[in-house]
Amino acid sequence: MNITVLDDYQDTVRTLACFGNAAGHHVTIWNDHTQDVDVLAERLKDTEALALIRERTPVRAPLLERLDRLRIISQVGGYPHIDVESCTRRGVILSSAMFPGRPSYATAELTWGLILAALRRIPQEMAALKAGKWQTSAIGFGVRGRTLGIYGYGRIGSVVAGYGKAFGMQVLVWGRETTIAKARADGYATAASREAFFEASDVLSLHLRLVEATRGIVTQADLARMKRTALLVNTSRAGLIASGALEGALRAGRPGMAAVDVFEEEPVLGARHPLLAMNNVVCTPHLGYVERDGLETMFSAIFDQILAYASGKPLNVVNPEALPMSRT
Repeated sequence: MNITVLDDYQDTVRTLACFGNAAGHHVTIWNDHTQDVDVLAERLKDTEALALIRERTPVRAPLLERLDRLRIISQVGGYPHIDVESCTRRGVILSSAMFPGRPSYATAELTWGLILAALRRIPQEMAALKAGKWQTSAIGFGVRGRTLGIYGYGRIGSVVAGYGKAFGMQVLVWGRETTIAKARADGYATAASREAFFEASDVLSLHLRLVEATRGIVTQADLARMKRTALLVNTSRAGLIASGALEGALRAGRPGMAAVDVFEEEPVLGARHPLLAMNNVVCTPHLGYVERDGLETMFSAIFDQILAYASGKPLNVVNPEALPMSRT
């Protein structure tokens, strides 16, 4: 089969052990990013199996309608970026391993790395030291005894809460009633109200899925309730925060700091984002799930799904209605 991998920014896929699973197939890997339908249609015109790295490239009807040879899209996780109905209509199978019950430990670890980096001002001090200076930034904060707010006590949020407890923090949870109940069952305190949650948190970390109900769920008014010494951390999705609200809040001094791994439009190139110009913000280029072991697991599943389809026994099919129309 002709297999295409999109958006392998760091040219990692060919170095994974599981890449050998695709031996005997023709694999094309693109390391840059584009959402231009004309460009993608040209790149994918001979593609039979499309391998996606999470949600980096949307695949919607205008593109699908130009990919006559495409038979399967293989990925892992959720698929808000894929027009499943159009896939089904064109006989394109979507296979997506969901790994139920398995949190992204890599994302939880990066969250904690961002917390320490921001509170102790590690990037700023590194830059100053390389410039020949010594302890020039405003002094940072430790975490022991401070309050860690977890907004969304799901698979990743619960892991981050555990890290906070290990560091001696007071963990406070807010979210849907079901997640609040789970947090209480696990022995964590929950906020009396949304307002109290934002007011009490010294570090507030977002761990919500981005759906229509959560888009813009964190407002300018919420952020204005935070302490001037507080840190807002977002390794989930940029769209959880109302557009422009975080930049405005940081300029107003509440919260005093932020650490973000996600942006509204990715990738961010040429340093063209207002948060990158702020000295009280630590930014990383959506590294949450991006580490070698995680990508090995991800692409083992992606290649397994493609090989299963090629053998006539597709796995993890999201749209089984497409099966009668699909041709192996």
